[in-house]
Amino acid sequence: MKHPENISEVAKLQPDYMGFIFYEKTPRYFDAEIPEIPSAIKKTGVFVDEEINIILERIKEYDLNAIQLHGEESAAFCAELKTLLIETELEIIKVFSVKDDFDFSLLEAYEPVVDFFLFDTKGKNKGGNGITFNWELLKVYPSEKPFFLSGGIGAEEVEAIQELKAYFEKNGKGNLLYAVDVNSKFEEEAGFKNMEKLKEFRKHFDL
Repeated sequence: MKHPENISEVAKLQPDYMGFIFYEKTPRYFDAEIPEIPSAIKKTGVFVDEEINIILERIKEYDLNAIQLHGEESAAFCAELKTLLIETELEIIKVFSVKDDFDFSLLEAYEPVVDFFLFDTKGKNKGGNGITFNWELLKVYPSEKPFFLSGGIGAEEVEAIQELKAYFEKNGKGNLLYAVDVNSKFEEEAGFKNMEKLKEFRKHFDL
């Protein structure tokens, strides 16, 4: 999210999370003031290889509830951040980029130090590439940690999302597909979301 009026409109749909990108090398870079939104919506700061002190400053400045680490942040970095935030309820979401394959053993070191994983499509941009990756790979997801599904998700992916969710439920792991992260396919321009598209998409899920 980027534009205050659009933020207020989208907030009426009561999403669980709302993202604000604090990475200057993107047209979605957020440097405005967040308008008053329902406290149930978790304000999520998105960072890419940022210094810890800057992340802490943004958390305080914007009263963030979650942070999404979208760069090459190490498990040690996440551990240090988690220690500094130990007295808060702030969630740490670590992003991993996927294309045709993925080494799930990379997740092991992050298991104790993040709250969720997020799988996005590997592309030229740090998110917002508008294309999906091979979701079949997630059927061998070895972790018990819930994850966010991201990467080029639009209305045409609804059936595939429901099929993936049903697959996990059938195998007794219905809680693993925790959230769906939507972005570029719902935009009029970078950071400005189309309300009608979001409303229609939301109808397909039991929210």
